[in-house]
Amino acid sequence: MRKNFGARPLSYPQPVLIIAAYGEDGTPNAMNAAWGGISEENEISICLSAGHKTVKDILARRAFTVSMGEAGHATACDYVGIVSGNNVADKFARAGFHAEQSQFVDAPLIRELSVALECRLKDYNPDTCIMRGEIVNVSVEERVLDENGRVDVAKVCPITFDPFNNEYLKIGEKVGKAFSMGRALK
Repeated sequence: MRKNFGARPLSYPQPVLIIAAYGEDGTPNAMNAAWGGISEENEISICLSAGHKTVKDILARRAFTVSMGEAGHATACDYVGIVSGNNVADKFARAGFHAEQSQFVDAPLIRELSVALECRLKDYNPDTCIMRGEIVNVSVEERVLDENGRVDVAKVCPITFDPFNNEYLKIGEKVGKAFSMGRALK
């Protein structure tokens, strides 16, 4: 028997996306968002309401980065989601984040978070709150690469948001090889 929860934004997994941009004065800012994902081969779409300072910063600079939240920095990732840059000017620094200028777009990379999409703003619809960014580059800190230069998910330790219970969960246990294990059913 199933329990009905109604028409609500409840699904697994929901990413913990940390969106970062520079303010008008060059101060880095970041926010946490869960409603987003890859929408085209080189495009990400994220649902962000217009009132966020980070959204205003992105619209002004036309660039942003999207980092994956990590277990080792879950407190900081949560902090940038519960505190508004409209009210706390040094929210990025208070989170313990350090900015590094992207080589590809006018936006900060967060040194503490190892996987980032570097994006140019494609468009933003304030009615639907959908922001689309062109992925210009994906950068990964070498500390999370294995001996063959591939990303080691255990070193990244990405987290997801559990909307049913308002909790963060770690990702990392391998279940099987994609595009391969289903062949057993052919």
